[in-house]
Amino acid sequence: MLRVAVVDDEREFREQMTGYLSRYEKEENEGLSVTMFADGMDITEKYQGNWDIIFMDIKMKHMDGMAAARKIREYDPRVILIFITTMGNYAINGYEVEALDFVVKPLSYELFQVKMRRAVNAAKKQGANRYLMLAVDGHRERVSSDDVLYVEVKNHSLHYVTAGQTYVVRGRLGDVEKELADFHFARCNQSYLVNLKQVVRVEKEQVWVGNCRLTFSRTWKKAFLQALSDYLEAGYS
Repeated sequence: MLRVAVVDDEREFREQMTGYLSRYEKEENEGLSVTMFADGMDITEKYQGNWDIIFMDIKMKHMDGMAAARKIREYDPRVILIFITTMGNYAINGYEVEALDFVVKPLSYELFQVKMRRAVNAAKKQGANRYLMLAVDGHRERVSSDDVLYVEVKNHSLHYVTAGQTYVVRGRLGDVEKELADFHFARCNQSYLVNLKQVVRVEKEQVWVGNCRLTFSRTWKKAFLQALSDYLEAGYS
């Protein structure tokens, strides 16, 4: 499922885009998760790198689209940016932040469909991994989902474990499970969400993820082994 954000201070346009994205999802049989923001400040505050496509209005009251895009690019070089403007000459500024495209208001569905198809194709070419913004030592680092061995919930915090570092953030494992649903993660028990790409060995009651040994629970074992089997049969790398 692709995650799409629309950032625009005009309520009518946000409503129009909600309708366009819903129609696109049905006509193109494309899974979309859509979130609306009314200002650039709203999306950049605590940005987590959890979008595939962002439609960004250039002129907004508190933080304009270019300022918001520059801030996003500090953390996320992969997200697809499409600027929304009332004047085409603004769009040339998009090259500074590597925007894919721009749309000019008023926007017809037919033109939106063309732009959206291009954005979806570009997002899918990014590869089968997601970049996460994770806190460590007072700052945030960009971490590929491929590098995460597993995510553990412990003491009401999430521990993202990689081969060389553990990142601790607040959150719920169920939310992470949804976020990484398309990137080959599965639970082996209530507390661990495992990257199937990193599984190196399975024993009777345990699974080895990198150099880490985790224990199956009776509740999750069957579903986990099925997910692992499906992953291997599909020939993912």
